[in-house]
Amino acid sequence: MAEILGKKTKKEAMKEILRKLHSNEISPAQAKERFLNEIGDINSVEVAEIEQSLIEEGVSVDLIKNFCNIHASIFESTLKDTVKDKSNPNHPVQIFKKENRKIEELCNEIEKLLTPNDPNAFKEKMKPLLNKLKEIEIHYEKKEQLLFPYLEKKNFTGPSKVMWGKHNDIRKLLRDAESQIETVDNSNIAEYIDGIIKPLLEEVKSMIVKEENILFPTALEKLDQKEWIDILKGSADIGFCLIDGPEEIKFIAKEYKTVLSNNDIYSKLKKSIDGDIKLPTGSFSVKELEAVFNTLPIDITFIDANDEVKYFSDNKTRVFTRTKAIIGRKVQNCHPPKSLDAVEKILRSFKDGSKDSYDFWLKIGEKFVYIRYFAVRDSEGNYLGTLEVTQDISNIKTLEGEKRLLDEN
Repeated sequence: MAEILGKKTKKEAMKEILRKLHSNEISPAQAKERFLNEIGDINSVEVAEIEQSLIEEGVSVDLIKNFCNIHASIFESTLKDTVKDKSNPNHPVQIFKKENRKIEELCNEIEKLLTPNDPNAFKEKMKPLLNKLKEIEIHYEKKEQLLFPYLEKKNFTGPSKVMWGKHNDIRKLLRDAESQIETVDNSNIAEYIDGIIKPLLEEVKSMIVKEENILFPTALEKLDQKEWIDILKGSADIGFCLIDGPEEIKFIAKEYKTVLSNNDIYSKLKKSIDGDIKLPTGSFSVKELEAVFNTLPIDITFIDANDEVKYFSDNKTRVFTRTKAIIGRKVQNCHPPKSLDAVEKILRSFKDGSKDSYDFWLKIGEKFVYIRYFAVRDSEGNYLGTLEVTQDISNIKTLEGEKRLLDEN
């Protein structure tokens, strides 16, 4: 790797590499090698500043796009190197295991409190530990939204059908532990510990055994390099449980997205589909339509007539996490087993025309979530799919009186 260079030196080195690449004096592979040797590490801010400087000096935008391809290729290579070695500490499985060690440590801390002398002291020590254990949701969410979808594509559906149900058992026990701890006193502390805390710890530890002896070895056997790279990128988006997570991977995932958005091939693809989408009441460009969906204060997920997830909006305030791994996934596999009957009932009633919508609402932490399902039909009434619309309506529920368009604040 090259020594750290100043911005000016990096710019000159980059310009020279681009010039030779443009004149076919060197190949893309050689340009990549020179980049690594002469420029080394560079972040998206530096890239943007250097590119702007080169444009101001008269270097063509098309020429600079060649650099974006090299930059993206380097990030992709780094991710490939990470997942190639199953023992690499930044491999998704190793990250899962590192999280498990922290989960075990937390469970051991909780176990030390299970022979209390004073209920009040017990509650004061237990509450922060239970709050910390809630991070286990991140660990399970990565399994449900990233690992399970790829295993399902390999016709290995056991984990999503069985483990997801166990995840929900653990979630319920954790909710019960938190909601009931305030009522603990001398009369019921033994019941609280034996009926909730001990089963919770037993289920959490049992899940770790299942993961490390069945799930992870099978996943390593069945998933290929590209799938592990996608899981690694998705992990950086969802987060990490009780650990900071590898800064290198978080950086690379972020940089890769930034670079890909300027990638020449990606840009050409966008242009090829970026013609106006004409509708009876107007039209959108693809860019405009994407921005509109992601601006709406609701989460949208569309399931087609074959029950496969086809689209989800990607705004910053989503109530439920979605990753690209679920595209093409059967909607039945996107829900825990206990919800399957309800999902099938909704789909059947939409398909046979007996229902057009369903509404649900529930509390999730501080959020009051309103979930609606709509049958999507064409002008002749033929079923095209199902639209899920989700919104946190906590603020809406508090509205009173009126607020006119021109009212301040």
